Amino acid sequence: MKASYHQYMLDFKRPSGTSRGILTQKETWFLIIEHQGKMGVGECGLLLGLSIDDRPDYEEKLKWVCQHIHLGEEQLWLETIEFPSIQFGIEMAFKSLESDNPFELFPSDFTNSNVPILINGLVWMGNKAFMKQQIQEKIEQGFKCIKLKIGAINFDEELAILRSIREDFTADQIEIRVDANGAFDLHKALYKLNQLSEFKLHSIEQPIAKSHTDMMADLCKNTPFPIALDEELIGVFSLQEKQDLLSKIKPQFIILKPSFVGGFRGTKEWIQIAEKLNIGWWITSALESNIGLNAIAQWTYLQKNKMPQGLGTGALYTNNFDCPLKVENGNLYYDKNLEWHFNFKKFS
Repeated sequence: MKASYHQYMLDFKRPSGTSRGILTQKETWFLIIEHQGKMGVGECGLLLGLSIDDRPDYEEKLKWVCQHIHLGEEQLWLETIEFPSIQFGIEMAFKSLESDNPFELFPSDFTNSNVPILINGLVWMGNKAFMKQQIQEKIEQGFKCIKLKIGAINFDEELAILRSIREDFTADQIEIRVDANGAFDLHKALYKLNQLSEFKLHSIEQPIAKSHTDMMADLCKNTPFPIALDEELIGVFSLQEKQDLLSKIKPQFIILKPSFVGGFRGTKEWIQIAEKLNIGWWITSALESNIGLNAIAQWTYLQKNKMPQGLGTGALYTNNFDCPLKVENGNLYYDKNLEWHFNFKKFS
């Protein structure tokens, strides 16, 4: 058995705004395993400035994994505990290698093109006109749930955008999720949540920055509508730490990105703890290429969560890989009539 790693820069079709700035590229890495004439691929995806494993020795760790690929999936997962995106790439690559089809990791009604996954439509930050344009596009595309990034433009303008949606669509017609990416001032957060509650929102992701657990717990206790933890989960490695965090904050939801929380195994740990505490959850991509998105979608389908998932990011890039994933009417489909365009030889 041998392994290699390869950097790949994904180029956004249009600059995408978050409260942390504008994204034009997304760095990712492919882990390729070869054994007895077969090949498997995993994706190790970083979001610079956000992933806990965005650190100078990242490539060195990937190199170490390739040199020690003989240790196997279980041992390598344990040895990369501080590199959750590499853990995810390891799980994916071994599953890909073991599968009859390297891109069909978890066969199901989803991969057989019988049943889609309900997803939300993502609206990026920008000026008021740009955000309203995106919202209109998502509604025309059949999405019943949209997620708006907020926290970068004037808050009153964001309120006006939400108000304009609700003037045309009730909460029963369009579910709205908002994501502040930790942008709210600690002392103004509850005031802003009360203002937002007018629009009958489904939830808000990470209203304040992570690591203010006392304040977040207080917000979750007093919020007028549900709070979902996202960044708060990053860098929490042990089972006990995960239990302690959720028991203390008691959020209404958690949002799970396998690349951020230790792949499928790490995600499953969070789910099991959340369900014991009656905390809801859903899964989202971390802007991976279609290689990683495909694996996340297939695994997510098996979890049987009926809520809209955050898996509609495949069309963001100019240089993504053509694949059977497609979005129609607010659903993610796996169309077996479409082929994968990923050249193993290019990366081996």
